[in-house]
Amino acid sequence: MELADLKRYAGKRVCVAVSGGVDSVCLLHCFLRAAETHRIALSALTCEHGIRGERSVADRVFVEKLCRKWQIPLSVFSEDVPARAKESGKGIEEAGRDFRYRCFAEILKDGQADVVATAHHRDDFAETALFRLARGTSLAGLASIRERDGIVRPFLSVNRAEIERYAEENGLEYVADESNADDSYARNAIRNSVLPALDRAVNGASKHIAEFALRAKEDDDLLQSLACKEVIGQGDLFRIPADLVPPLFSRACLFAVKSLGCEKDYTSANLRDIAGLKTLQSGRAVNLPSGIVASREGGFVVIYRPKSAERAIPFCTGAFQWNGRAYSVSETASAGALRADAAAFPSGAIVRARREGDVFTPYKGKRKSLKEYLTDKKISARAGRELPLVAKDDSVYAIFGVEISDAVKVTEQTERIVYLACEK
Repeated sequence: MELADLKRYAGKRVCVAVSGGVDSVCLLHCFLRAAETHRIALSALTCEHGIRGERSVADRVFVEKLCRKWQIPLSVFSEDVPARAKESGKGIEEAGRDFRYRCFAEILKDGQADVVATAHHRDDFAETALFRLARGTSLAGLASIRERDGIVRPFLSVNRAEIERYAEENGLEYVADESNADDSYARNAIRNSVLPALDRAVNGASKHIAEFALRAKEDDDLLQSLACKEVIGQGDLFRIPADLVPPLFSRACLFAVKSLGCEKDYTSANLRDIAGLKTLQSGRAVNLPSGIVASREGGFVVIYRPKSAERAIPFCTGAFQWNGRAYSVSETASAGALRADAAAFPSGAIVRARREGDVFTPYKGKRKSLKEYLTDKKISARAGRELPLVAKDDSVYAIFGVEISDAVKVTEQTERIVYLACEK
């Protein structure tokens, strides 16, 4: 009996993740049988997570003995996952999964293998899809067990019954995880009760659920690619058209949030808050996890990480950097620079960021709050916070790249002109 066609791994270095359970032992055995024929350089890894105390140690010892018997090089990783979960505030399952994938990444990063193979099978795929569907997942979440980042799943077309029959036919020994029988865990209840009941009610239900999850992945991949084409920007700021249709808008927003470093901390409520900006006026904003902000700016929803406020610096001639852009104050005229009377700036004026309570009298204009002026100029609150100002106390005398105050305009009495410039 053959469980999987391993020809596609010919000539590769394959490291099999082995827990000692029937699935991973059978996967290791399959690769062992195919290694010589397909010139596969075979190795294994095992992750002792400490979740079941002495039983975890016994499982690791079993894997060590098995690999010695089959003459397969083994890498052993150990961690107190329950302690790590408590420390991080994560659940045991999530902390255990994080541990395993860190181990996989280390094997791949160190060049010990071209791929890490796990024994996830079709029933695992169906269980995960059903579990996530019950918790309100998206299309992307349905097909969570997929090949990615050097991790392969040769058994995804094989079900549990076929794996157990293979183990019996080949006289393979393996360890059983007693916790898999505990239906107080949602996944176990789905595995032991829900899916078997579905298969009895609808022939092939597990297989069809897994196939649906794969089709959902294909649909999601297409929608994701279309959404990413609509995102404008990079680095610390992304613009998304507010009139984008919901399936593309939500994916574009999620792409921006993840690109800004928020991979897991977001919730569906955060995405609803962003979507709510589509119907609000320009200038409205919502705070997101990881210090990210989303705001409505004209016809766009802008998702960005606010730049840290620069320290105040003395106002004088010379060049300086502000939020990654170059600015200068000089006596040499340049295209687009603001022109001002050097002597009209008060002694002690500084270059700083916007503050609450700032007031501004624009050139040939009336005194008003800086906030009101920026709103009239259709400059977003985000952009306004990033602009350097020349100010003393709460009076603003110039906004680099925008306007000077009427108080520092050039007149017939001006003896020295300075030019306030910024890079385009």
